Amino acid sequence: MQAWTHTTVLLAEAVDALVTRPAGCYVDATFGRGGHSRAILERLGPAGRLIAFDKDPEAMDEAARMGDARFECRHASFTALGALAPASVDGVLMDLGVSSPQIDNPARGFSLRADGPLDMRMDPTRGTSAAQWLAEAAEEDIARVIRDFGEERFARAIARAIAARRQQKPLTGTAELAQLVAGAVKTREPGQHPATRTFQALRIFINGELDDLAAALRASLGVLAEGGRLAVISFHSLEDRIVKQTLRDLARGCICPPHTPVCICGHAPEVRLIGKARAASSAECAANPRARSAKLRVAEKI
Repeated sequence: MQAWTHTTVLLAEAVDALVTRPAGCYVDATFGRGGHSRAILERLGPAGRLIAFDKDPEAMDEAARMGDARFECRHASFTALGALAPASVDGVLMDLGVSSPQIDNPARGFSLRADGPLDMRMDPTRGTSAAQWLAEAAEEDIARVIRDFGEERFARAIARAIAARRQQKPLTGTAELAQLVAGAVKTREPGQHPATRTFQALRIFINGELDDLAAALRASLGVLAEGGRLAVISFHSLEDRIVKQTLRDLARGCICPPHTPVCICGHAPEVRLIGKARAASSAECAANPRARSAKLRVAEKI
């Protein structure tokens, strides 16, 4: 069996920003293949503790090999971090990228360059696969998902092509879908596969990624102790927009209407922003092209 590898993005930057208390309790909300978790554990002392979450059974297999008594991984969405005790955590890390083994392994159904089953579920043991959804969804719903979650201007043409094809036979493979989309997309950015935005949209929708992100951001605030850090690495504009706006709202003080002479809302900021959004260095992007779109945002609970 081929060993699919993953290169962790913004590793040092995220861990440097996150770990301020070596004896503290930390959360790696998206374990993936454990790159950030291993680096966090290296920074923690004997009394430190790390709790990780991941929906992917293959990630759980990797977590089982960690062999560190300070570490535990829970097979769940990162929204489940809200079940931790209030103010019990000194830092939460969210790496929102899809791990390279998920993308590169055709059997997972994320790859548009190698044929595999049209699945796209982070946890293939539950939920509806992309193939099942595309076989049953209304054409207008397919267009809406591709437009809203892929920012694809040819969404209607793609949805029309999918609806026409499934009248002949169900779509079951990634290569078939990629080819179908390529025929419906008139132009594309240089170097980008015509089906990139469609595959992104379906993956986000099938896994409820944006809803889960909004819920996890809210949950993290409840479990963070005063002075605890939240560090989030995003990889595309839709998720970064949610992170940026949520942190900005949490950092706001008075929310009275403009020109109100005296504050009557009593609203106080809940976090302070730590620096500006950070991008991967040119050296990291050259070594790992998947780092090019990454942004790290950090906030500290007040």
